[in-house]
Amino acid sequence: MSEERKIGVYLCSGCGIGDAVNLDTMESVATGEMKAAGCKRHGALCSDEGVKLITDDIASGEANSVVIAACSPRVMTDKFNFEGTSMVRANIREQVVWSHPAGDEDTQMLADDQVRMGVTQAKFITLPEAYTEGEFSETVLVVGGGFVGLTAALEASKSGHKAILVERSDRLGGWAAGWSKIMPHTPPYREPQDNPVAELIKTVEADANITVMTDTVVAKTAGMPGRFTVDFSKGGATTTETVGAIVVATGWRPYDANKLGHLGYGASPDVVTNVELEAMLTAGPVARKSDGKAPKTVAFVQCAGSRDPAHLPYCSSVCCGASIKHAIQLIDADPEVMCYVIFDELRTPGTAEEFYRSAQEKGVIFVKGKVSGVDDKLTVTYHDDLLGDDIPMEGLDMVVLATGMVPNSTNVEAPTVEIKDEQKVYITSDINPTAPITVAGYKEGVEAPAPVERPEEALPEGAPILNLQYRQGPHIPILADGFSDSHYICFPYETRRTGIYTCGPVRRPMDMGEAGLDAGGAVLKAIQAIRNVRDGRSLHPRTGDLSFPKFGLDQCTKCRRCTVECPFGAIDEREDDYPVLNPSRCRRCGTCMGACPVRTIRFDNYSVDMINAMSGSCEIPDEFSGKARILVLACENDAYPALDMAGINRHTYSAYVRVIPVRCLGSVSMLNVSEGLSKGYDGVILMGCKSGDDYQCHFVKGSGLAQERMGKVEETLKSMMLEKERVETMEIAISDSALVGKLIDDFAANIESIGLNPFKGF
Repeated sequence: MSEERKIGVYLCSGCGIGDAVNLDTMESVATGEMKAAGCKRHGALCSDEGVKLITDDIASGEANSVVIAACSPRVMTDKFNFEGTSMVRANIREQVVWSHPAGDEDTQMLADDQVRMGVTQAKFITLPEAYTEGEFSETVLVVGGGFVGLTAALEASKSGHKAILVERSDRLGGWAAGWSKIMPHTPPYREPQDNPVAELIKTVEADANITVMTDTVVAKTAGMPGRFTVDFSKGGATTTETVGAIVVATGWRPYDANKLGHLGYGASPDVVTNVELEAMLTAGPVARKSDGKAPKTVAFVQCAGSRDPAHLPYCSSVCCGASIKHAIQLIDADPEVMCYVIFDELRTPGTAEEFYRSAQEKGVIFVKGKVSGVDDKLTVTYHDDLLGDDIPMEGLDMVVLATGMVPNSTNVEAPTVEIKDEQKVYITSDINPTAPITVAGYKEGVEAPAPVERPEEALPEGAPILNLQYRQGPHIPILADGFSDSHYICFPYETRRTGIYTCGPVRRPMDMGEAGLDAGGAVLKAIQAIRNVRDGRSLHPRTGDLSFPKFGLDQCTKCRRCTVECPFGAIDEREDDYPVLNPSRCRRCGTCMGACPVRTIRFDNYSVDMINAMSGSCEIPDEFSGKARILVLACENDAYPALDMAGINRHTYSAYVRVIPVRCLGSVSMLNVSEGLSKGYDGVILMGCKSGDDYQCHFVKGSGLAQERMGKVEETLKSMMLEKERVETMEIAISDSALVGKLIDDFAANIESIGLNPFKGF
């Protein structure tokens, strides 16, 4: 902001604020102590009159930076949206007057400090300018030509976007193309439905907006959302296209039944998988492999490999429905066939429940029990939970194993290759997650100085699908079971590579009905990504944010922590080892900022110095007051909303806390903690999302990184001669409003027992 900064503070007296705290005192803090250009009050700032009060001041030049002391920044965002003007929200309603007693001295001090922090924050904010560079493509690349990929390409075309559909085999349709019938996904949900894939293929091939490329693999993907440069390889020839976003719909493959010897596979030709039975149903009358006779008694063994730590630890979701479909088809073809479905837990959620009832009415017999073995005589032994004993089922003509779904997260059949470009060298045949990545300028296979290890994710064998030219490696990050890593609650299509989305069974097991909806969802996210990066805006969860991290290379020590810790592969390195940002890949979480040991990374509207200044602006009572001060750095995605909900539900907690929202705990620097303690705070709480394998962090790694960094805080505290109990990391879900207050009060009680910070008054 080149012109003189004029901060206007606006106090709202509505929602009980004016009855609970003294607005005169708050105004005095704003204009006197904090030197704001002006301070005005209104009974409802969110009303048309209240908004007009602010917009008139902006238009007249009376204020060019706004601090609104009212409700939480998480509400009324449509009302308080002043284009071209920086704005700060001081949370007086939810986190002061709704969560602390009215008229209390400590409540008033908390309200005053909210104003201090708000004005201080406003002083540190520069309006960010959007990063846009060059032309952006609006073409959507869809990788995988099965049912999900076909649907995704068609949905992109319907939305007015061109699509490129790439399939590595010589035909479209995938597994589903050869199915006789499919599970019902339209009313009345009681009978197997006709397979729609053949018609879908014709529709896609006739669509002028869709370019179909079969017998083709992606040899290389470089660039960024809006401008991915993709090399396609077909028969030794290479073509290059620029696309705006990528949808990965590479589907699934059946679990290898050769690993299920205990269930009789390989011991008898009449023990078949559900996929093999599907092929029989498509070809014609089902016949036993051993003698060509039609089976009259068929047992379906559920969870053949699924939900088994020795094979697939997860539920494959569709196996129960697929077995019901097969049983109905067998009975419809020959009413004399007896079908038994042996299950440990039958799962037919939603509309599939009607399908289950239809199977019961047709005579399918469902047996509760866990199968322990199948012998070469087709005797199925299962443990009957009701009888509490092992029961042999004999006289069967065929046993069908409901094998699970394995995601095609890599090109398993494709040979691994070396991938090179001018920036880096990857040896992709080496799937060791700790293998160092070499840097351009050094001989192939020779490590550069101070090599950085690859990310910690374990990768399955096989070549990468997209062959990403990222510093962090060529694969899309995946979970241990092969499914793409994402925030499964809030952003189900996301991958940790911005602008790249997964859908269908490569994301998680699902049937065709659900997978079709999934394809549409992923395409909508891809289009959203294209439009956001075209305008220089951040993608989710900070959608619309124009800021991006800026690097002060004059202070950079080339430690590479920002590169390694970035969850989204947004930071590469130049040949001289200095970091270089790709703004379109960046999600604006600030993890790089928290990782930097020399504070050389900052945003125009967010920085380590800003957080330190906000905490330092609060009034710290002296050691004789008996009043503690606790700094809470709260993740804006889970912890901060939980605090808001505590206020909405009128849960009270210690008024000694001073809450500063942070983009992610990953953005918190150790300097924020040490600075707070040195200024006299008696304790510091880092409040973030759940970490670990089932993390809830919107930025994937933030909470885990904070836990790791704070694991070293004891050394800092020891150097300051302070107790380690003064700093604590708390994991809070957005639904923990009833818990968060108690955690704060327990921490405050612990601080009281330890004693106040000896740095007070210095």
